[in-house]
Amino acid sequence: MAGMKEIRGKIKSVQNTRKITKAMEMVAASKMRRAQERMRAARPYADKVREIAAHMSEANPEYRHPFMVKNEGAKVAGIILVTTDKGLCGGMNTNILRASVQKFKELEQSGVSFEASAIGGKGLGFLNRLRAKVVSQVTHLGDTPHLEKLIGAVKVQLDLYSEGKINAVYLAYTRFVNTMKQEAVIEQLLPLSTEDFKRRDSADGESVTPKTSWDYIYEPDAQTVVDELLVRYVEALVYQAVAENMASEQSARMVAMKAASDNAKTVIGELQLVYNKSRQAAITKELSEIVGGAAAV
Repeated sequence: MAGMKEIRGKIKSVQNTRKITKAMEMVAASKMRRAQERMRAARPYADKVREIAAHMSEANPEYRHPFMVKNEGAKVAGIILVTTDKGLCGGMNTNILRASVQKFKELEQSGVSFEASAIGGKGLGFLNRLRAKVVSQVTHLGDTPHLEKLIGAVKVQLDLYSEGKINAVYLAYTRFVNTMKQEAVIEQLLPLSTEDFKRRDSADGESVTPKTSWDYIYEPDAQTVVDELLVRYVEALVYQAVAENMASEQSARMVAMKAASDNAKTVIGELQLVYNKSRQAAITKELSEIVGGAAAV
């Protein structure tokens, strides 16, 4: 009977766990829809900023912004690592951290060290465990990304590049493909090139190049306008990356919690079968004892 009591306790425990994972799945599904809407709403702005930057970079070839000039002398690279603040989202964080480690090894093999900026608690903890140099960080972003919270951590890397202390800035995040698929991406953020400006994602996934050349009238002057625009351009890329990462987080969490709920249901069924067999064996044993006693009398 002690075995049956233990099995009943296990069934109750798994049932309670399934209630929690089912609730988390429903919460993640609700947040996922809002995160995807926010991500898709930010894409047109990023595309338009990229288009304007492409035209203005061609309209002013005599002036080159510091973001478009390579810092050949520096032997340090910067990386902005975007992860989640919370776990329970499958292998999403593991994939981007594994890709980041591979990038770190490539930089070290080429004789380049790195300085990191962490966006998200999981990435910050990972960098601390690696004993990497963290120059800026931002955590507890909540369910909605705000540019004013991100801009401080990003500006540290931008200033380091403008001062010539680092030779490149990389952006590592998880790109949202669909609800079932998210991919780890590491892109070069700085230095920018004309090809980076021209590259735009079309509806069929292929990159297209705008062929229209515009002429601008600048106020107060071209240098001031281009400087401000390129800073906004980089900020838009980082904001879009964080929005993509949040949409990926909620999708991955919903899928992970659904898998956990399904597994809990399977475990409950198996435990229930074991319990029924044990109960039947106990009843059979008692009946055998009663029949044996009656026969002896």
